[in-house]
Amino acid sequence: MQWKRITAVSATVMLAAVACGSPSSNNGGTGGDSGGQTNATQTKVMDESAKGPAAEVDGAKKGGTVTVLSDVTPSTFDPTDTYYTDGFQIQKLYLRSLTQYRLDGPDHKPVLVPDLAEDLGKVSDDKLTWTFKLKKGIKYSDGTDVKAEDYAYSIKRSFAHDLYNNGPGYQIQYFLDGDKFKGPYGPNGDSFAGVETPDDSTLVIKLRKPFGDLPFFAAFPLFTPIPKAKDTKDAYQSKPLATGPYMVQSLNPGAELKLVKNPNWDPNTDPVRHQYVDGFNFKFGLDTLKIQNQILASTGPDASAMTYSNIDATLVPELNNGNKKDQLIQGPATCNRMFPMDTRKIPLPVRKAIAAAYPYDTERKVAGWTSLAEPATSTYMSPSVPGWENYEVPGLNGKGDGDPAKAKQMLEEANAVGFEVSWYYSNDQKIATTRSQVREQALVKAGFKVKAIGVPTAKIREVTGDQNAPVNTLKSPVGWCSDWPSGSSWAPVLFRSDAIELGNSVGQLTDKALDAEIDKVNQLDPEEALKTKAWIKLDKKIMEEYLPALPIYQSRSAFLVGTNIGHPINDPSQGLPEFTSLFLKQP
Repeated sequence: MQWKRITAVSATVMLAAVACGSPSSNNGGTGGDSGGQTNATQTKVMDESAKGPAAEVDGAKKGGTVTVLSDVTPSTFDPTDTYYTDGFQIQKLYLRSLTQYRLDGPDHKPVLVPDLAEDLGKVSDDKLTWTFKLKKGIKYSDGTDVKAEDYAYSIKRSFAHDLYNNGPGYQIQYFLDGDKFKGPYGPNGDSFAGVETPDDSTLVIKLRKPFGDLPFFAAFPLFTPIPKAKDTKDAYQSKPLATGPYMVQSLNPGAELKLVKNPNWDPNTDPVRHQYVDGFNFKFGLDTLKIQNQILASTGPDASAMTYSNIDATLVPELNNGNKKDQLIQGPATCNRMFPMDTRKIPLPVRKAIAAAYPYDTERKVAGWTSLAEPATSTYMSPSVPGWENYEVPGLNGKGDGDPAKAKQMLEEANAVGFEVSWYYSNDQKIATTRSQVREQALVKAGFKVKAIGVPTAKIREVTGDQNAPVNTLKSPVGWCSDWPSGSSWAPVLFRSDAIELGNSVGQLTDKALDAEIDKVNQLDPEEALKTKAWIKLDKKIMEEYLPALPIYQSRSAFLVGTNIGHPINDPSQGLPEFTSLFLKQP
């Protein structure tokens, strides 16, 4: 899949798994997936013939409620505005899209399958028209029928990027008139040339330029149907019409989400989801160490609890006590973390000086990052992307503690001694505060001024998500995960000029020559791009000539589950737990 901005904003981490071993086979752990890279040679896999119901999980039982405890606070659950991996993964419990991912085999490899569509789309000879046949008889959680026009309206809704500025922007870049249409709320209403519904079971998408990865994009939450009459804009996330096995019982934004069974979900139409438990209770913004200790102890209701942030390094010794190592689920993710710098505000020589001064090793130490969960990286693209190859620009490998004398000399040569570097940080998170202090001390020593602005964790995504925020570093995304297995989900959405307006820009680059080069590679046949190593060559050029961000680390999963959680597996398309197949061993 996919995708998107890195889930965790706190600095939790993974284990020294060599000592702990891999999870036992009876808990659905990742076994041999516990170390090393994901398979960089994996190509895109589809199965258009997939039908419901999903294959049963061995030993699954029905009943009970799973509690998910998280230090992270999702900023929204509106499907149109969702682009963080945790929001996507949670919404898969109650919202269905045109396509979806099935996890196959012992390594749980993601395979794209039809979800609410009958197929994976048919493209015209000129590559500019995609037609999806839609499954009939699908109902919302309130018992009303899903209609083709509801899919079209949901797509139209996503163009109101002034309201839903955190959502993906591929539709704006590729769909016919996508650069002109501003959503269904304006004076022109929802008249849009990019989508058509010739009948009740057909959705047609028209493009202004070829978009071969559209079936993968169609797995995003914005492709869930939404009836126009039920659209309540900001309030829609609180009571969305569900199409998945669960539905929203209540949402307290930033604090708690409760899901219960959807009585109108038809498993015979769904090739990927189950409805084993009675419900889910997600609790957000909690203390990392406290909740992870609770889950490891698994006393009383905590045995039926889990988290999706990586285990804190200080808890690694606990995993060697009894069978607690079986409570750790590991696996690959598709993400890289970076330190973005606003190229509109920070000149290139100054960006290079920041790189020379950056305290990688000290930050890793105070954050608790380890070489197995957060190994240092020297590239922007993740190793999970087909065609990835490692390269290293001198001094940009995520390692070392910087050279303040060299950085100060670079500032002097650029006549920029005293240049102010600014960022937001979570002032109610001890680790985030300490990391901010480490960066500040290193940069001040190198001759910079620093303005670090503390805000509550509940607000951090909101303030860092503003591409024009009054800071010049660490605007989100500070990390990125493949939207799908291709380099086309990296450079075009992170480094093109229009990424600023779309809210995805790493470094706020505005360079027409770079835009043209990105477009040139993006127009290559995927096999040709793979053969010529076009994406990784472009990745290196962007780092060498533009340096919009410092590469920090790759990301892998290492989350904890209570002893009563059945079939906890890592979803490598997200680097998160696969919630839809969970059950409780003792309901």
